Amino acid sequence: MTPGSGLQAGLKNRHLSMIAIGGVIGAGLFVGSSTGIATTGPGILLSYALVGTLVVLVMRMLGEMSAANPTSGSFSAHADRALGRWAGFSIGWLYWFFWVVVLAVEATAGAKILEGWIPAVPQWGWALIVMTVLTATNLVSVGSYGEFEFWFAGIKVVAIGAFIVVGLLAVFGVLPGVHSDKASFSNLTAHGGFLPHGPGAILTGVLLVVFSFMGSEIATLAAGESEDPQRAVTKSTNSIIWRIGVFYLGSILVVIALLPWNDPSIKEQGSYVAALDSLGIAHAGQIMNFIVLTSVLSCLNSGLYTASRMAFSLGQRGDAPKAFARTTSRGVPMAAILVSVLFGFLAVFFNYKFPDSVFLFLVNSSGAVALFVWLVICFSQLRMRRIIQREAPEKLVVKMWLYPYLTWATAALIVFVLGYMLTDTEHDGRETVLLSLLVAAIVLVVAVVKEKVRGGRTAEGVEAAPADKVSVG
Repeated sequence: MTPGSGLQAGLKNRHLSMIAIGGVIGAGLFVGSSTGIATTGPGILLSYALVGTLVVLVMRMLGEMSAANPTSGSFSAHADRALGRWAGFSIGWLYWFFWVVVLAVEATAGAKILEGWIPAVPQWGWALIVMTVLTATNLVSVGSYGEFEFWFAGIKVVAIGAFIVVGLLAVFGVLPGVHSDKASFSNLTAHGGFLPHGPGAILTGVLLVVFSFMGSEIATLAAGESEDPQRAVTKSTNSIIWRIGVFYLGSILVVIALLPWNDPSIKEQGSYVAALDSLGIAHAGQIMNFIVLTSVLSCLNSGLYTASRMAFSLGQRGDAPKAFARTTSRGVPMAAILVSVLFGFLAVFFNYKFPDSVFLFLVNSSGAVALFVWLVICFSQLRMRRIIQREAPEKLVVKMWLYPYLTWATAALIVFVLGYMLTDTEHDGRETVLLSLLVAAIVLVVAVVKEKVRGGRTAEGVEAAPADKVSVG
């Protein structure tokens, strides 16, 4: 293929809209919510509301910076300019690391479902097939990624919408052919109260649900390859409140209204499957498996896209091999995609060969990256607002509310959550933070050393220039 001239605007408005909506709905919502409900009780709604508010505020800050300067590097490129090369380098590579580990987690989750349907193909075989198909999709063009994501996200959105409607009809007792003796809004308070484990359980719930929100920022990375980046970023930023309100809070409220929070089936079958089963809907488990598989494939598709675009941006800025910044004639960063998927395959191998050692380390050491990213976005926005106001105030089409007070309050809340995680030994919170900090420290040291080497070379070049002029003259 002949080399391209960079990324191309291959994403349509409908792609961007669905990427923005679907990015919020991770597989973690379907898979991880049962543990949160069982641990916190109905108060898990407050945990989701707290994290949802945090995400809305962080995405507002990111929206402000990305609308002013849409780029495939998103928050990493903004941190590069606002805080320094070390910040852009560190958070970019940490984010890339997070997504290549997610590739392995999601590929394995998808392979388990597919093996259950077609046992003739072993689990590792399904993981290989799924990863290969989605790699090919991403290698064709950004438009093919967008088209796949449009349908994957569309299925998720329709499924959750249908679940909420059916669930509410059952709660109000007007669902034809279904009578559930457990469905009632009284489930919110009837079984030990709204907070059966006390107010402290809300924060424990926060730790369990915070990572299911990662992916909200994908729309700002994808906007750089759309026809009207500024409009795409503005639209996705303004709509995130209702997206989180409906898909997270709405669906979890329905689950808790359909079943008592302490019903054993929630942990045994998963919250959404148990809720559908309680209504006597035939094949509820298989229906939910199909929806979870769609979410897994969506997450894989977007994870590969996101990791490759971050690698591309790092290559452009000289923080990764230059090959990462080269594109094909279709505007696809082939090297960045192949390296990302290679590490994804490697992580899948570790998952099968060393699940309780190497892979567990990879998962835990990338676990707190979401919070690190959000924190960097906060500090970047504090500096970037002043830069934009000074250089191009007309580009401030999206503004963070109550700047700078709300930005500082958001940063403080993120630090508080990280601090609280250090006290959590029951759900691996402490281990996750400490291992993530260890990896972050290693990346940061590499960034600082790289910056010093680069600075030294620049200084030598500056000193050499006058000498050359004298000798020539």
